[in-house]
Amino acid sequence: MRYCPQCGHAVNMTIPAGDNRLRAVCPSCEFIDYDNPRLITGTIPLYDGKILLCRRNIEPRLGYWTLPAGFMENQETTSEGALRETLEESGSTAICKQAFSMISIPRINQVHLFYIAELEKDDFHATEESSEVALFDFDEIPWGELAFSSVTKTIEFFIEDHKKGQYGFHEDTIHFNTVSE
Repeated sequence: MRYCPQCGHAVNMTIPAGDNRLRAVCPSCEFIDYDNPRLITGTIPLYDGKILLCRRNIEPRLGYWTLPAGFMENQETTSEGALRETLEESGSTAICKQAFSMISIPRINQVHLFYIAELEKDDFHATEESSEVALFDFDEIPWGELAFSSVTKTIEFFIEDHKKGQYGFHEDTIHFNTVSE
């Protein structure tokens, strides 16, 4: 941010009194911009013992497979956001069963939260955001074609828990050096 959204004055990058981070601060009206991490919510949609994946029809990672997920909107809960993204990306409605994984990605200021969900029926289909939508047995997951590290970790956690017959909650952090991950 270069200019104050309230008065239009050029902002300064400074640490405000009582804070511990650089912020965009307006020297004219004293507005402080708190640019905080974005929350991505999504699901691990299950149907008939299989995981539903969507082939991305949008950047980033066009053509790669992913779990349905995206930016949470204002005035919705995390589960509502996850279910909305599932509908937008797979054309299917689901029911959230439990929060399953939360993965922090500090380098890109994001937190990814995935829920285990059950599809109400097998009515999934390609959408504007997904060129293809399909169910995969655990041994058919296209590991080398998954779009994001958070999706890979979440599916790995899910398969491990499935083998144990008990699903926990997993928290992790992804540190990486390249933008494409």
